[in-house]
Parts: sequence; structure tokens; C-alpha cells
Amino acid sequence: MNQKICYLVLFLGGFIQMKFSKKLAMAAVAGLALIGTAACSNGGSKSSSSSEKIPSKITKKTTVVFWHGMVGVQQSTLQKLTKEFEKENPKITVKLENQGAYNDLQAKINSTLQSPNNLPTITQAYPGWLWNAAQNNMLVNLTPYINNKNVGWGSAKASNIRTELLDGAKIKGTQYGIPFNKSIETLTYNKDMFKKYGIKKVPTTMEELKSASETIYKKSNHKVVGAGFDSLSNYYVLGMKDDGVNFTKNINFNGSTSKKVINYYADGIKKGYFRVAGSEHYLSGPFANQKVAMFIGTSAGEGFVKQGVGNKFTYDVAARPGKYTMQQGTDIYMFKHASADQKAAAFKYMKFLVSKSSQLKWANATGYIPVNNNVITSKEYKANKSTKLPAKLDSTMKNLYSVPVEKNSNAAYTQLNSIMQNILSAAQKDQNVNNAINTGKSKFDAAWKQ
Repeated sequence: MNQKICYLVLFLGGFIQMKFSKKLAMAAVAGLALIGTAACSNGGSKSSSSSEKIPSKITKKTTVVFWHGMVGVQQSTLQKLTKEFEKENPKITVKLENQGAYNDLQAKINSTLQSPNNLPTITQAYPGWLWNAAQNNMLVNLTPYINNKNVGWGSAKASNIRTELLDGAKIKGTQYGIPFNKSIETLTYNKDMFKKYGIKKVPTTMEELKSASETIYKKSNHKVVGAGFDSLSNYYVLGMKDDGVNFTKNINFNGSTSKKVINYYADGIKKGYFRVAGSEHYLSGPFANQKVAMFIGTSAGEGFVKQGVGNKFTYDVAARPGKYTMQQGTDIYMFKHASADQKAAAFKYMKFLVSKSSQLKWANATGYIPVNNNVITSKEYKANKSTKLPAKLDSTMKNLYSVPVEKNSNAAYTQLNSIMQNILSAAQKDQNVNNAINTGKSKFDAAWKQ
């Protein structure tokens, strides 16, 4: 509301007070005061928000609070990088606050959203966690910071962040996040076992994966399972995507395409050449113990594979079979309650974390993939011989997909894991899986509608 209308509201309030009875006047003035205050203050805050200047320099001591869920070598590497940043930026202090595992971090964010002033400056998060925060205008649109040449890069292109990863940190088309600790799904396989059982080609399609798995299972006299998938949610989402269906509320869970994806895995479970991680949660253990010949899981887990395998056999990694692979991991988001200096300081820190130098150190130390294209294609990264992925990363992430950020998409995606477990459990018992699929449809649809 412009200034003239604000003045008119105040004038009418005074006029009513002179012309009406005291009791009626008080009520009328109160109502107009609320309209006038809301209209004038909303207009002012909107103007202030859209024109808030981004400080070109941090001239006074500024503290940035960063909530994260990193542990072990991930946390120690983050601490080292943060100290390096603070040394380069003596006016800025970054207070790292570990909130535990991801589910603990998500719970802490959700509970604190009720008291916005208690939120940190920035946090690690999946975009689906922050759908409501974005709807309630609690997040900072980072595009002006990206385009600012002082605290940002001047443009998204100049950031050298891989476009698909940057797009994955958007909520309803707005760039609220900057990708940080990312991974993709890859195929990890036992090279020695491939040679032993005559598998001459690493599977690149789901049909080839099925064929190789059946061969290994038969030739090992049923002692070695061919393959399995760590994440059943990812299995379903990518199976549908490979068949041209995006992950949305419009999916018909017991439709023909969905059943085709489900039955591919269920048939393998029934016949013994596929398996699930089960209570072990990850297939890297059974793989290291040579009970499964290959598995599809997160690239960030290669360090555990290397440790488990040791000198027992030679393993290698390859692109996930199929056209698409899942890009996953958290981004960094900024909350609106922070001061202008805190926001600018926080973005400088975020920019530092995704720089070529930082991402090279981060990727080599943690096993996460670099989000910076200059690292992905660099000789320094590809020359890393401690793990298998760096030399092959560029070719394994040609077609990235992420769970679309929509209302309740995160809830539906999470629900998929238990739905698929129930279906595959029925398959393992050699039961007809249609009943489990129908039950799964009810749960799947309910998750989208909650």
C-alpha cells in the first residue's frame, strides 16, 4: 500500500473518532488501525526485503551459525576447511553445531521453525525438508548473492557448480540452496568373480544386470547372489524414471509400469539371484564377504568397501545400470532472520566450501563427489588412486536425477523404502506380491495426501 493510502486510512480513523459514539468509534478506529498498520508495514518490509543491500565487505566481527550432520572424517575435514576460511576472513567466525544424524538434524530444524529467531544462519538439509519453510517465506533466495560479484560469483555459470546439482537445490524454481556434500549411485563389482564366472561385460542396462546376476548365481551353485540395491526408494524412483515416469503424486503404484519395475526386483528375489540389504542396511558387508557379486549403492560408501575388501579380491566401480543415476546428499540453506552482515558472511563461507580448492580436499578426504565441475574434470582429482571413482566420475554422472521437490514428495519417497521391503519380503516367501503392491499403493497415496 502506498504512502497516500496510508495517510487516508489514518485520516478516516480521526474522522470516525470525531463523528461517532465513543464505543463505536473505538471499534472502528481499532479495525482501521490494524488495516493501516498491516498495509503500511507489509509494504515497507517487502520493499526492504527486495532492496536489502548485500554488504560488499564484512567490516565488523560477524558470527555465522552452521547446523550440520557430519561425523568422523567428514566432520574433521569440515572443521579444517572452516579454520582455513576463518584465517582468510578474520572478521568472520563460523560456529559449527553438530545436530547428530540426518534424522536428528531434520527434527531439530522442524521443531525450531516454530521459533524462527532460534534458527541457525545456515544449515545442511535436503530441499524436501524445507518445503514448508520456503512456503512460509523463511528462507533466503540466494540468486542475488550468486549474482553479486563481491560475495558471490557474478552468475551461476561462473560458479562452476554442476547445473543439475544446483537445480536440485531449488524449491519451486527458487534457488534457496547451494549443493555441498553430494553422492551418486554407482555399481560396485567383484572383478575376480566376474572373471571366474565368465562375465565379460560390466552391466550397463537392467537386462544385462539381470543376466549377469543369474549367471553368477547358477555357476556358483547358488552360493553367490548376483546383485542387490542398497536403497529401495532409489531403486523404485529410478526404475520409473528409466521408463519415462517422473516421481510425482500422479504415479499409479499398482499400474502396469509400476508393477513392471517392482516385479523385476521381486522375480530376482524369488529366484535367488537378487537380494536386499535387510538388517545389514548396506550391501558393502556381504559384498566384502563375497556373498554378493555386485551391488548398487552410494558412491560415498566406497571407503567402507575398500576397508572391507582389503586384499581379499579386486573390486571396481562403474556407472549405475540404466540411463539415470540418483544425485543425493544435502545442500546448504540460509534463513531469513539473519542480519545482512551474517547473510553476506555466510554466503562467502558457502562460496568457499564449493570452491575448486575446498572441493578437491573435501572429495579426496570424504568420498563425496565434487560439486564443482573444475574439480570433476581436473587431473588432480582423476589422479587420486586411493579410490576407484575419481577416474570414472565424469562418465558415471551423465544423466542425474533427484526427487522433485513438491509438497509431501519427501514423505512419499521415505515411505517407499518400507513399502518395497514388504513387497520383496512377500516375494522372498514365494507369495503372490499383488496383495503387497495394493497395500503399498494405499500407503504411497496416503503419504502424498497427508
